[in-house]
Amino acid sequence: MSTPVRLLLAEDEPLMRERLLGMLAGSWPDAQIVQVAENGNDAWDGFLEHEPDVVFLDIRMPGLSGLDVAARIGNRAHIVFVTAYDQYAVDAFEAGAVDYLLKPVEGGRLAKAVERLKSKLTAPPADLADLLDKLSNGNPPAQERMKWLRASVGKQIKLIDVNEVLFFQSDTKYTRIVLSDYEALVRTPLKDMLAGLDPDQFWQIHRGTLVNVKAIAAAERIDAERMQVLLKGHAEKLPVSRAFTHLFRE
Repeated sequence: MSTPVRLLLAEDEPLMRERLLGMLAGSWPDAQIVQVAENGNDAWDGFLEHEPDVVFLDIRMPGLSGLDVAARIGNRAHIVFVTAYDQYAVDAFEAGAVDYLLKPVEGGRLAKAVERLKSKLTAPPADLADLLDKLSNGNPPAQERMKWLRASVGKQIKLIDVNEVLFFQSDTKYTRIVLSDYEALVRTPLKDMLAGLDPDQFWQIHRGTLVNVKAIAAAERIDAERMQVLLKGHAEKLPVSRAFTHLFRE
């Protein structure tokens, strides 16, 4: 038997989420829904965990928006946007040769999207860079980037300049913040910090690791499948998961 197509659905409105799930069960019963996310942060985390073939993304979600998540996914999955956008955005979708569903989503329209997706699965996913650039012009302003963090270090509450952070790393219920001369823990999960950090400055190189690009000394290949990052003035080496090795090939 062939492997079922793996789907991830991200939608923050409970009623719409349940409606989409019900319609997908009817239109694509042999597909496997690997995760249902209620916000963009969980959608991105779920993508890294499950590596689905198809992702349905609501554009406006808390934390990372659907456009943010799509930009991170790149051409690693087929994407369908779910949107209440105006005609300008619809025109951009049409020009970008990517499927979209307008709210309120109708069963017949979803069925057509499913048929289109099935026909595309044998081809590589589309490159959405130009489309995302066009859509960002009509999208609400991005969340203000994080500049400072408050964290406990011993008996002190430190005010940390994010520019001085070498890397962030998940540590059970905490996020570990490592600087050149000390480290701290905060209770905010790494996935919830993603939306506030500049993705051009902090690269995600592993599901649980963000590294400051300015702190990278080199990327080192361990074997045919694995890489690690070497840091300037810091002995710790950071593993790079397969999903992010492309960052060091470009």
